[in-house]
Amino acid sequence: MFETLSLLTLQQYWWIIVSLLGSILVFLLFVQGGQSLIYTLGKTENERTVIINSIGRKWEFTFTTLVTFGGAFFASFPLFYSTSFGGAYWVWMIILFSFVLQAVSYEFRKKSNNFLGQKTFEVFLMINGFIAPLLLGIAVATFFTGSNFSVDEMNFSKWENAAHGLESALSLHNLSLGIAVFSLSRILAILYFMNDINNENIFSRGKKQLFICSSIFLISFLSFIIILMFVDGYAVNPDTKEIFKENYKYFNNFLEIPINALIFLSGVLLVLFGIFKSLFKKSDNGIWFAGSGTILTVFSLFILSAFNNTSFYPSNFDLQSSLTIENSSSSHYTLTIMSYVSLFIPFVIWYIFYTWKAINKTKIDIKEIQKKEHFY
Repeated sequence: MFETLSLLTLQQYWWIIVSLLGSILVFLLFVQGGQSLIYTLGKTENERTVIINSIGRKWEFTFTTLVTFGGAFFASFPLFYSTSFGGAYWVWMIILFSFVLQAVSYEFRKKSNNFLGQKTFEVFLMINGFIAPLLLGIAVATFFTGSNFSVDEMNFSKWENAAHGLESALSLHNLSLGIAVFSLSRILAILYFMNDINNENIFSRGKKQLFICSSIFLISFLSFIIILMFVDGYAVNPDTKEIFKENYKYFNNFLEIPINALIFLSGVLLVLFGIFKSLFKKSDNGIWFAGSGTILTVFSLFILSAFNNTSFYPSNFDLQSSLTIENSSSSHYTLTIMSYVSLFIPFVIWYIFYTWKAINKTKIDIKEIQKKEHFY
């Protein structure tokens, strides 16, 4: 079946798979958002324990999706993987190290022989909660703004400055998306707590924080999108494969791929509806609207960055070194074999859904935590 498809079709198929994994990862960052709110929403030790255990039941989903996302990128677009993960290694090392802190913290926070103290591991969780969404948002923004690297005729990539990715945080355009992703992770966390925790104090504090986080999110996200619609984008000549700058490229991509524009608008509206429903009505299911909207919105941005003859990872050092889904992908054979493996993805999604539903059958509260022999 897949072997009869053209190489370009397989490349597009795998970009869709990677985009889906990336969008699910951004949704699951509500775990990190919740970690950044431990002391904001939890004013007593019991409240903080309830919050940590609420998101602690989901942290493996985020970690596993991050690894799967990176693995899918490595297998399908290895030149991007070697260029970004190998060149901008300071950014990725900081992100990965923060996830290591997260895993250790959930394991040892409540251990009786914890010599570092409970608060130390709570601070570690907060570090991961602040750093991971911010830097992941900045990293995704470079899909549109570019990075400083070069690629030679043998496909060996080289990073062309000493900052190795940290310079991307100095771009206001990149930073606007980073702040937007961080604020969104906190929004999703609050909506998740409303749905999962039975505690009026946490619920009421969450509503106050939801208004603040939503305001920051709207300002930063709209700033990123408005600038993106008016900047020059990185286009690919379909015949010569030459990379060149095109006026209003990303705006043109929305016009020329209307289904993607519809996905984007639907996603944004769902996020806003989930926030509105939770702010102005005593509703606890806003997470499902905002979560679905997050997946649709991020998915459409990934498509926007690569489809319609667009370079998804531009080089600011050498324009012709910019990466596209055509010049950075694996071979036809590799993509074909991987495509058959991808047929198991719906079963994995079903398993996650089933597990999630089983874990969240009842709302968590302080009494439940006190009855448990093991908790985070």
